[in-house]
Amino acid sequence: MIDRQTVDRILDAANIVEVVSDFVTLKRAGANLKGLCPFHDDRTPSFMVSPAKNICKCFACGKGGTPVHFIMEHEQLTYPDALRYLAKKYHIEIKEREQTDEEKAEQGERESMFVVNEWANEWFQQQLNDTVDGRAVGLAYFRQRGFRDDLIRKFQLGFCPDKYDAQWQAGKAAGYNEEFLLKTGLCIRNEQGKTYDRFRNRVIFPIHTISGKVVGFGGRVLDSRTKGVQVKYQNSPESVIYSKKRELYGLFFAKKEIVKQDLCYLVEGYTDVMAMHQQGVENVVASSGTALTHEQIRAIHRFTENIVVIYDGDAAGIKASQRGIDMLLAEGMSVKLLLLPDGDDPDSFARKHTATEYQEYLRDHQVDFIRFKTDLLLAEAQGDPIKLSRLVNNIVESLAVIPDEITRTFYIKETSQMLSLEERIITSAVAKVRKKMREEWQKEKEKEKEGTPSSLPLKGEGGHQLTAGGESVISDDTKDSENPSYVDPSTITQIQTAPSSSPSSSSLLLPTERLLIQQIVRHGEKVMCNVEDEQGQEQPLTVVEFIRYSLDEDGLQLQSPLHRQILEEALQNFRSEGFRCDRYFENHPDLAIADLANELGHDPEALSKIHEKGMPVKPEEERLVELLPHLMSDYKLAIVEEQLRTIMQQMRDPAILSDKERCTELMRRYQEIKNIQSEIGRQRGDRVIG
Repeated sequence: MIDRQTVDRILDAANIVEVVSDFVTLKRAGANLKGLCPFHDDRTPSFMVSPAKNICKCFACGKGGTPVHFIMEHEQLTYPDALRYLAKKYHIEIKEREQTDEEKAEQGERESMFVVNEWANEWFQQQLNDTVDGRAVGLAYFRQRGFRDDLIRKFQLGFCPDKYDAQWQAGKAAGYNEEFLLKTGLCIRNEQGKTYDRFRNRVIFPIHTISGKVVGFGGRVLDSRTKGVQVKYQNSPESVIYSKKRELYGLFFAKKEIVKQDLCYLVEGYTDVMAMHQQGVENVVASSGTALTHEQIRAIHRFTENIVVIYDGDAAGIKASQRGIDMLLAEGMSVKLLLLPDGDDPDSFARKHTATEYQEYLRDHQVDFIRFKTDLLLAEAQGDPIKLSRLVNNIVESLAVIPDEITRTFYIKETSQMLSLEERIITSAVAKVRKKMREEWQKEKEKEKEGTPSSLPLKGEGGHQLTAGGESVISDDTKDSENPSYVDPSTITQIQTAPSSSPSSSSLLLPTERLLIQQIVRHGEKVMCNVEDEQGQEQPLTVVEFIRYSLDEDGLQLQSPLHRQILEEALQNFRSEGFRCDRYFENHPDLAIADLANELGHDPEALSKIHEKGMPVKPEEERLVELLPHLMSDYKLAIVEEQLRTIMQQMRDPAILSDKERCTELMRRYQEIKNIQSEIGRQRGDRVIG
């Protein structure tokens, strides 16, 4: 349990720009910053960050919030663990009590697996550096490959001894649950019920998330008798925390340099990444021997649009990877390729050259993807008309997936020159492919509509896109024709969040009720005035107390369960030292409450209707003593008007009209409520406390 004071220190320190920048490349957009959303397939920046309000929001998928909520969503952490993450980032010491056995048992599966992986990572390193076999076999292997000790430590490399169940026994002895030793894939249980270590007699490469958490391992088998001649990799299995299609080896160590250089090198294996780091090239990641996936490309695209794919010269491998090039182009990446000489891979090439020579070669031998692909396929066609036709179609398919029209046109022109074909022929061919792609996309959308309701945003008058609260965000003329999720940042004046619970169109209560909750979020703990108690002593009256007393006075309660929860939690905490309603609710573990609090807390529209035109408006905090009673009167009046409307609807019911006694009772009740309405109306505007 983290104490309130420490939570406040973490919330004070957490800067939304610094937190988001660890995962997303941000560019200035007026008073805000923008970038590609890390929560969905975002090709055009729709993720906005507001430094002034310390919140973020994606205007396509709707996700965002405070620094705590961003980390919760991005890293799939609980609220307390997100606070711990930020505390570590900002070097804030957390003193918390020891968890009980019951609390430990309640920890989620994901957190437990991360804990086991972290232990395993330390155990593998200890085996490499502090055991005889580890130094003689594992460490010797890395040094033989030319890797420096500082690089071995940086990448947290390890070793698993050649024993049947050494890690299994060590994990149990350390108190870790057998279930998670198996679920992480560190250990395997066979059909006979025997358990053994997955990575025994292998050197270990831990695989990190973007934030540095260990999600899995790669193990390279070593045969001590042949000193590592036989090479075979084995990776952690798919699990709730590890998916090989999502992870890129080395991204955690490369992300800052990728942003700095605005460029990412893509290689194949673990040692390729390490070799390039040793040569001073740190903006490099590996797909770890798997085919490149959309998820991996999007992870790179968050940091840069520019990528250089490095090939080791193997013709079969290059041909098989052409689909990956098209995927990169389709994601809007600027793609170049680099072929290493003599069949070298980045690791072997590094051992033959100095760091300066290595970096110069990388810089001077990058080739545009279209030239690389054309040269490769022309060599394969060798003047055969049929093969040349296939070559053109192959290149046309790559050109067609490029989303940006200007870039696509430039490449069409270059291709026509290289192939000595008229530009109109290639343009026409590309247009046909794109038309086919659109038709297939439309068919898929129609299938989705048949199976599930449309999730497209509703349209208001004038073609405006509406949020759940009915507020216009952006008009149609600012949308990109090829990307329906595009939002022009210049049209955004503030970051808003859709309400957690939208009032129905027939309700008069919730809009005014939201105004009361808005005052709790902004000023709940603040003193609005002093009142005399039964002994005649003046006592401070806070905003949240006034709202509760006013509701109790007439036996009322708030209509929305979410609103009631906010009121109750404010009443429970407002006397705590240093408590602030705005900070508490905007960083609430319940995302529905946090979203609503962020919307209400940052709404700049002043409730100035109670002031006469031309009169200077005081800051809201200075007007609480007159504002709150007026809002409470508005709320009670809304309740009265809702009741009157209900009676009028009942009076139209033929069954009631035919019941004279029932009809008379309704008319009497209607008159009583009208009298209450008149009294409230008389008091509006001139009721003042204190």
